Amino acid sequence: MINKETVKTLVEEWLQGNDYFLVDIMFGADDRIVIEIDHADGVWIEDCAELSRFLQEKLGDELGDYELEVGSAGIGQPFKVEQQYINHIGDELEVLDGEGKKVQGILKEVNGREFVLTVKEKQTVEGKKRPVIADVDKTFSMDSVKYAKYVLAFK
Repeated sequence: MINKETVKTLVEEWLQGNDYFLVDIMFGADDRIVIEIDHADGVWIEDCAELSRFLQEKLGDELGDYELEVGSAGIGQPFKVEQQYINHIGDELEVLDGEGKKVQGILKEVNGREFVLTVKEKQTVEGKKRPVIADVDKTFSMDSVKYAKYVLAFK
């Protein structure tokens, strides 16, 4: 019987020496094993196929009736691992915080499990009648946001 740790160990073996990183491994009730990998410059289909062949070779008959699917973490999908945040520094993100409030801004930095988003907010300025729009840095914890994802921009 194949378990998640066995698959994870094999995936990490293949990842050594590559610039790819593991995003997720999911075992479905329908005997599907779905492996998501990512890369700062995107994922090539050839590399997904290579990882799939590597796993089939290593698992052999153990794979049995399992359906193996290797792919990239979908663009515009919520981030699952810290490296995804790091790869998107300087990009626009949408964050749903722990209180259910959506915030959009530019990912400024990542510090461990926290990240800083620069957002536009209205602020009152002494001596001015109307509020002004200013850049404000907000710090979030990856563990407390409901999701954070890259905002696709078509220009």
